[in-house]
Amino acid sequence: MSFRAPLTDHHADGTLCPANHKHTSSGKPLHADCPGRAYTQAVCSCGNWQMKQDGKGYVNECRRRHLADHANGPKVLRDPFRLDAS
Repeated sequence: MSFRAPLTDHHADGTLCPANHKHTSSGKPLHADCPGRAYTQAVCSCGNWQMKQDGKGYVNECRRRHLADHANGPKVLRDPFRLDAS
């Protein structure tokens, strides 16, 4: 199954910041009608992960890591089985 976790930018009042509103790397608006990006959010379609932070780059990095975990399969299948008691 393929999971998705799209990035979405939001204004301080919680409204979605449209994709055509461009920003500087610090979130300051380059579009005249935009109050600026307050935070970026990513929610995975698996239902077990979401992130909301000021830094878009950090959210994107964590999102990629999470999606890579899905590509590796379930954790129970990735971890080696241990037969000893340690």
